[in-house]
Amino acid sequence: MKKQILGTILCSSILFGASLVIGGNEASAHGYVQSPISRGYQGHLDRNTNWNAAFQKYGAVINEPQSLEAPKGFPAAGPADGQIASAGGSLGDFNLDQQNSTMWTKQSISQGANVFTWRFTASHATSKWHYYMTKADWNPNDKLDRDDFELIGTINHNGTTGSTNPSHSINIPSDRLGYHVVLAVWDVADTVNAFYNVIDLNVTGDSTIPVKPEAPQNVRVQNVTSSTVNLTWNGQANAASYNVYRDGKLVGTSVDPEFSDKDLTAETTYTYEIEAVSQTGIKSDKTAISVTTTAISAEEKPTAPKNLHSMGETSSSVSLMWGASTHTQGIKQYDIYRNGQLVGSTSETSYMDENLIANTTYSYVVRAISTNGEVSYASNTLNVTTKQGEIIEGVREWKLGSMSSPELYTANEEVSYKGRVYTTLVTHFNYGDDTWAPDQAPTLFRLK
Repeated sequence: MKKQILGTILCSSILFGASLVIGGNEASAHGYVQSPISRGYQGHLDRNTNWNAAFQKYGAVINEPQSLEAPKGFPAAGPADGQIASAGGSLGDFNLDQQNSTMWTKQSISQGANVFTWRFTASHATSKWHYYMTKADWNPNDKLDRDDFELIGTINHNGTTGSTNPSHSINIPSDRLGYHVVLAVWDVADTVNAFYNVIDLNVTGDSTIPVKPEAPQNVRVQNVTSSTVNLTWNGQANAASYNVYRDGKLVGTSVDPEFSDKDLTAETTYTYEIEAVSQTGIKSDKTAISVTTTAISAEEKPTAPKNLHSMGETSSSVSLMWGASTHTQGIKQYDIYRNGQLVGSTSETSYMDENLIANTTYSYVVRAISTNGEVSYASNTLNVTTKQGEIIEGVREWKLGSMSSPELYTANEEVSYKGRVYTTLVTHFNYGDDTWAPDQAPTLFRLK
């Protein structure tokens, strides 16, 4: 009997391992965009160079680029906003939903007609393929939402099994330049699901098309010493590079939304101006900032944490991650601030903020602390909204009140909070104190 059970386990393990293979022994389903290379398929390719790094960046999709499956009906249905790239976390993680202007490998295409080719590991009855592209004014540093996309092409099918490697000619609009994302959706005819693939693109254009980039946004100091100034700003679509001016003179060009100026004079104020330059050489308006270098004796600050972003939210938690800071003496820790208040510290570049309130927006920044106690400038500000808590039918959901509109909770009343039901012990008003939440105030509530 034990041998039979062991054999069953081994057989199951072998079958599971085989299901992850892309190539000779392919999985029994489904498909991904092979050209231009989709984000998930790029992760599968990157794993051949460094498996651990690829898994940390892309998640489980490196083994299963063909399995980004979610309910069909986009944009009315389908994955939730902020979870489009991961198909709603269909593989158990949300790594693909991270979003900024420099994180993902970009495929070069041009405006006009381009061919998109799928690779099906098993064909399905198909109703259609539809393609969406980020709008000209999208923000490449925010997670992908429906409102970021517009339809650019639909290929209808008659419900029969599609080709194993279907190719579609899709037109890239003439007002798209630089970094953009295409969302390719394959609707299966005989199930309720579809497959979702995002493709990160660098779009080149016709030099006769005058598209002016937006002026750089949120220009800020990342670090300053007696002789250096490090600046950063929000990356943006339709920008191929950025020109940096100091006191009216061009001092450098950067393809990334950051710049380091050196050999400056201590205790001197400099005025910097940043302009974006499109693929066709058209320049944006300039954005200015004034920075004063420190005294020579002043201590060096660590560089500010970069690209603070969310790795995923629940109704009661937010998973934060950011790029590492540097300092000549090393970094001791990072301090995490929520709504201006210090809520935690860590030596890692990630932090799980817990015990939050469902459907509530929180604002985060992170500061680095060097081993000799110097504090960096703040990271970018990240606003994150927790998910809606589970609604229990027939039971009122607990929520915060305010001084102008307090919430009344009556003795013996049942309330739901974070998917659990509590009984109110004492009649009271909540005037906005989250420490009176049911899971934190045992004198006011009892878990049922």
